[in-house]
Amino acid sequence: MAEYRIDDLARASGSTVRNIRAYQDRGLLPPPRLAGRVGWYDDSHLARLRLIGKLLGRGYTFAIIKDLLSAWETGRDVGDVLGLEKVLTEPWSDEIPGTATEEELVAIFGTGLDEDEIARFQRRTVEIGLIEPAGDHFRVPSPRLLHVGAELVAAGIPLDSVLDIAARIRDDCDVIAGRFVDLVQEHVFRRLDEQPVPTGEEIAEIADVVRRMRPLVKMVVDPFIARAMEARVQAALGEQLETIRDHLAGADEAS
Repeated sequence: MAEYRIDDLARASGSTVRNIRAYQDRGLLPPPRLAGRVGWYDDSHLARLRLIGKLLGRGYTFAIIKDLLSAWETGRDVGDVLGLEKVLTEPWSDEIPGTATEEELVAIFGTGLDEDEIARFQRRTVEIGLIEPAGDHFRVPSPRLLHVGAELVAAGIPLDSVLDIAARIRDDCDVIAGRFVDLVQEHVFRRLDEQPVPTGEEIAEIADVVRRMRPLVKMVVDPFIARAMEARVQAALGEQLETIRDHLAGADEAS
């Protein structure tokens, strides 16, 4: 299990040292392991911080969050609780986020754009989630997505069209994710509502189901996308290919 100093924990969780100490004072975060004068935090603290951040983002107050965490932990193995927190809040991708300056983004996408167009481009990419403001630069959650966009623009597709399709695909993926979560929530998570305090075994079982969903989602989506692309490409380009074949055949006969 990884260990973190408080500064490293703040960076990894997207929080601040001040917030971490405030959460400890409020009883939301367990104290670190002390080694001399240094406090060492581990992955359980990181998982708890991410959960607190998500709950705060949904509008929960500190008091309600503390009650929720206390209810989970009452009579339960803390390891089970933190294990579920970790699997619910850890990233679903192993992709490492990157960074980019405004100049780098303009060099990739903004050639020939005026200042107003560059400002609109940045606003839209932030709205879509391709980049996130981070002081004097931008955080890039998925460099792969940014690379795809750059390749499409380089292929001659207008930038606005690339951003339009990115937003639509993002929404489509949200629908797909919702269907998976609804399925599991209906048949697995509903057990949490059937009794006030789930057992440690039930918590571990639910965490295992969520963990197993990660590769399953990719295994389902990839083949469907591949088959759909095959059918769409053949339907869209079939006539053009036939025209090209006829043209080539005519050229051969003429020669």
